[in-house]
Amino acid sequence: MNSNTTVILVEDLTKRFGEFTAVNQINFQVKRGEIFGFLGPNGSGKTTTIRMMLGLMQPTLGSIQVLNMDVSRRGKEIRPQVGYMSQRFSLYNDLTVQQNLQFYGKAYGLNGGTLKERMASALKMAGLEGREHTLTRELSGGWRQRLALSVAIIHRPVLIFLDEPTAGVDPVSRRTFWDLLYRLVADGITVFVTTHYMDEAEHCHRLALIQRGSLIATGSPTEIKQEMMRGEVLEIATTNAIETMRLLREASETNRLPLAEVELYGSLVHVVAPEMASVQHGIAELLREAGIEPQAMAVIEPSLEDAFIASMH
Repeated sequence: MNSNTTVILVEDLTKRFGEFTAVNQINFQVKRGEIFGFLGPNGSGKTTTIRMMLGLMQPTLGSIQVLNMDVSRRGKEIRPQVGYMSQRFSLYNDLTVQQNLQFYGKAYGLNGGTLKERMASALKMAGLEGREHTLTRELSGGWRQRLALSVAIIHRPVLIFLDEPTAGVDPVSRRTFWDLLYRLVADGITVFVTTHYMDEAEHCHRLALIQRGSLIATGSPTEIKQEMMRGEVLEIATTNAIETMRLLREASETNRLPLAEVELYGSLVHVVAPEMASVQHGIAELLREAGIEPQAMAVIEPSLEDAFIASMH
């Protein structure tokens, strides 16, 4: 397989539960050796899609090909070639790190010297050496996450599915985990990962954005931002972010200032406008009139969160 080979092809995929449509006619493809991110808020259809791709749930309509095989007809042939890490980390808490690896390795048909070598390799990859005899329940969230990844790749799959793998894990562990994913890709493994973390999605090679079961954009993070943004982003730091947002939204609604969006980002305000240079002075003037002194104002590169919010308008 070269890097242009399609390893996942999803066409018109639909899943209905009675009257409710969880996944609505989505289409995308994943190429070999990339990290493909499936980005969307909780309840948007990400887990339902991944379960259909793994053959754990039948689609209502549409088709899924994984490694050039139809999932609905050849699921048993596909399974030994893929790895899966669920949101809840399918680990046995009463077993040690080593015992978990041994159990899953045997479940994948490994034994003898091969199993021993794969276990040693998995421990080294995840930095778990020295923790072999630790009970899994005694590991922190970050270490459990690394063990779950080790278990998912012990049989050397060519493709791994990760469903919200960093949910509830601290930021440092999240960064370490992404370093591990890049190392897997360097070894030729393709990664399909669902997430609701916008900053995390920036690390993917390509993305599909899903909202209420429908895809709203696909492409690289840069392509998605270029496609969805309706202007430049001005980031404003003031002494009162809530009042700043209220004033600017009011100015937009009354057509005093031509602003496309005004949103709160923690203690900062992001303003989107098609011609930022022509409105920046007016924004500063408006705030000063209201007795709010802008502490900092700068045009910044839009984030995926900016792009996602833009898609909602």
